[in-house]
Amino acid sequence: MAEATIVVEDIEHVFGGAVMALSRTSLSVASGEFVSVVGPSGCGKTTLLNLIAGLIEVQSGRVLVAGAPPRAGRHDIAYMLARDSLYPWLTAQRNAELGNELRGMPSGERAERAQRLLGAVGLTGFASAYPKQLSQGMRQRVALARTFAMPSHILLMDEPFGALDAQTKLQLEDLLLELWQDEQRTVLFVTHDLAEAVVLSDRVMVMSARPGRIVADIGIDLPRPRSVCALQTDTRFHEIYSDVWAKLEETLGHGGIA
Repeated sequence: MAEATIVVEDIEHVFGGAVMALSRTSLSVASGEFVSVVGPSGCGKTTLLNLIAGLIEVQSGRVLVAGAPPRAGRHDIAYMLARDSLYPWLTAQRNAELGNELRGMPSGERAERAQRLLGAVGLTGFASAYPKQLSQGMRQRVALARTFAMPSHILLMDEPFGALDAQTKLQLEDLLLELWQDEQRTVLFVTHDLAEAVVLSDRVMVMSARPGRIVADIGIDLPRPRSVCALQTDTRFHEIYSDVWAKLEETLGHGGIA
């Protein structure tokens, strides 16, 4: 396996001095690897991403990102949230450029990257549209284009397709697979959708109920490149899905949904 890009060791995190979100949580993600994290609501999945992104301070344990402690504003990390977070007064093109604009990328370069990624996500012809003129699925495509337009090797993704309808979600999962396959970035992906986790990932990590910790690390031996639709009838896909569900069900039996 390639050298670990993300290392989390024995992290514990408490909010307000009373609510323990994470307890002795450890994981690693190799360079170019796609890893998903699943677990009950409130188990600390987003807290884990925020620690890695440097948005909250590490209280106990150790986090390393590309060999250094986490820090907000690092250019080697891009963070895609569950909501598209588009600015309503900016066009799709300008929204897709925004991350690189804030990082000081020259205007011509960031415009070219945004235009190319909007094309890659199927929004050629919508560069001048404002968010209110786009469907929710199209807005998420803009957010995906903005994320991939940034030349960040590490992508943190927090349920980016969770609010979409089933058909749109499948389309964007396929799109994400294509973009990742082309560039082999390091991805840590949080989701409640077990099928999504299995389809996308090299490994799926299962977290316990709060306080969250990693209770299973399941390798996904489905060949790449993958088609989301084709895998729906694949026997091995369903076997792995059942394994992930069984591990998750064990955590629910031991603590319920927090």
